[in-house]
Amino acid sequence: MLDIKFIKENKDLLQKVLKVKYIDLNLENLLGLYERKNELLKRIVKLRAERNKNIDFIKKNLKDENTFYKIREKNKQIKEDLKKLEGEYRKINEKFHQLMLLVPNIPSEDTPIGRGSNDNKEIYRWGKIPNFNFPIKSHIELGKELDLIDIETGAKVSGFRGYYLKNEAVLLHFALVWYCLNKLSQKGYKLFLPPTLVKEFSLIGSGHFPFGIDDIYQIANPGKLKSGKEIKEPIFLVGTSEPSLLAYYSDRVLNEKDLPIKICGISSCYRSEVGSYGKDVKGLYRVHEFIKVEQLIICKNDVKESNRYLEELRSNAEEILQDLELPYRVVQVCTGDMGPGKFKMYDIETWMPSRQAYGETHSASNLTDWQARRLNIKYKASNGEKKYVHTLNNTAIASPRILISILECNQQSDGSVKIPQILRPYLGNKKYISRRILSD
Repeated sequence: MLDIKFIKENKDLLQKVLKVKYIDLNLENLLGLYERKNELLKRIVKLRAERNKNIDFIKKNLKDENTFYKIREKNKQIKEDLKKLEGEYRKINEKFHQLMLLVPNIPSEDTPIGRGSNDNKEIYRWGKIPNFNFPIKSHIELGKELDLIDIETGAKVSGFRGYYLKNEAVLLHFALVWYCLNKLSQKGYKLFLPPTLVKEFSLIGSGHFPFGIDDIYQIANPGKLKSGKEIKEPIFLVGTSEPSLLAYYSDRVLNEKDLPIKICGISSCYRSEVGSYGKDVKGLYRVHEFIKVEQLIICKNDVKESNRYLEELRSNAEEILQDLELPYRVVQVCTGDMGPGKFKMYDIETWMPSRQAYGETHSASNLTDWQARRLNIKYKASNGEKKYVHTLNNTAIASPRILISILECNQQSDGSVKIPQILRPYLGNKKYISRRILSD
């Protein structure tokens, strides 16, 4: 969300941003609603003041029957007028706020202009792409042969995009999580295990609503209170821990001396993947549920500072991939692919041999004060001024998607898979996952 004063003063700029971010919003309609609601509010305030003045007058002139009845009749009319004006104001104010939620953030000057992922700009590569002298196998084949992944039974039990992880895949899955938690904790990030069931305001605040509403699961039966009364407020499953981590600080005024706040959150994540019909239908690349370790930073309202922390988040993710010895590349995301709230964004894509391509495994974003305005997160500056914070986030690790790279990049000619050295202590110092001998 942007400040309405900024929007009014920068209409031409916002029109350009709407165009390059491919957002359908009538800016003149938004500003017209703003003027209309302010006009209505002035009339409402004036009538309320007149009504209150009349009430005070009546109290002081109770013995004057003519004046009493005359003013009482006048207040009846004021009451009717207020009812109409307040009803119209509520409707217009609601529509205004709905449109305000669609106003995008201004992208950074160095953000590439483009429509989709093909327009993203590669800025860095690390690692040597493995060159196999034997026919390579996909993670699906390796998972089946090594008894690590069962997609067929997963689909039977859970439906499309369902899966089971088994044996060493389970250990790898949690080894990655534990390793990342330890790494970020040592870097000074506070550890959080946030709720995965959240109220609507947290998803509106993070920007996942209204733009990503189709990708979020809503709980059909949110439950009942002890009294037996049904809970009618909608509850949703998060697609990342970002909304619940941000909502932890909603409606707070932080102290400047306590910034930056650096957080590492772990959660299960759920995504309906409605918009990805027909994409990545096989394997673990696009699934409905997974585990993710998220990095999040809350800092002062200063673009240079928040961009510096964006680079820190990116560096943390790169360190993790380098520790895992996985080749990757960094792309700067273009305007049409970055999402409405993003000021600047990177994707990190890790090499996946069966795809013969890099696949997205991390996304790092600077949203400046766009989320903070929606969630009302402020801080008190040293001069006493209250300002909205800047918020940033990035994936530390998301599994099982990262298992695709780990299994495929480390496959051996004998069908085994080499375990990355950094993870071996979590698997009893085991070096390889080999085909097990199954009894009849």
